[in-house]
Amino acid sequence: MTNQTLILIQCDDAVGLVARIANTVARHTLNIVTMREYVDEVANRFYVRIVCAGKAENNEQLTDDLIAALPSGATVTVNPPQQKRLAILVTKEHHCLGDIIVRYFFNTLGAEVCCVIGNYDELRAFTERFDIPFHYADHEGKSKADFETEIADILESHQPDYLILAKFMRILSSDFVDRYRDRIINIHHSFLPAFVGASPYKQAHARGVKLIGATAHFVTGDLDEGPIIAQDIRPVNHSYTVRDMVRAGKEIEKSVLSKAIRLVIEDRVIITGNKTVVFE
Repeated sequence: MTNQTLILIQCDDAVGLVARIANTVARHTLNIVTMREYVDEVANRFYVRIVCAGKAENNEQLTDDLIAALPSGATVTVNPPQQKRLAILVTKEHHCLGDIIVRYFFNTLGAEVCCVIGNYDELRAFTERFDIPFHYADHEGKSKADFETEIADILESHQPDYLILAKFMRILSSDFVDRYRDRIINIHHSFLPAFVGASPYKQAHARGVKLIGATAHFVTGDLDEGPIIAQDIRPVNHSYTVRDMVRAGKEIEKSVLSKAIRLVIEDRVIITGNKTVVFE
């Protein structure tokens, strides 16, 4: 998006919003290439993602002019940073991390992996093969506050835009989540609310489920209940062993997390309350 202007807007719905936006953009000598809008009729909210040909000469002035043209309380973002920086948090499982790093290595991720942080050291060798800094933050023998302070110090040195929990098996405190509000993305099994605790695939197998899946979401203080970014499912049947389910589940997790990352770094996701508007 080197010679384009990206605009994200959310505000109360009103008559003539599209015309107001188009007129304001035109006064800045920008031509709208794509405009994807959505109206939540229940909440009376308007959302739009706009791509314009040409670069705005003054992002702040364009932002101010759009806010002035819209209902009170509008949120407007013009040209968010394009090259996002990602910090990946891991434990021992490698499938999601591996997928992200391989995409990064072949320049198909669309973002920079600035570091990997693990509460175990197992994934260091793999990470460092790709010249990505790996930081070992041991959680054992520490309070949660001290553990999270160590992670925060590492993050401070790398300045990531987003934190990706790639099967990071530690529950983060509300204080930590609030510090990185709307910037932490997690992947988990979509049937976790039904099969909580350890070995969810074993529980699912014992129950004879016919669908398995995964959900990528923003992290909030409520465990696994943040705004959903992407989901997918896959049918299974009685012939699947626990191992088969685990294998299928990992493939879905990789796919869903990859999609969620792409949507977020391309600025196609607007958070509204505890849900999202996604312009695919």
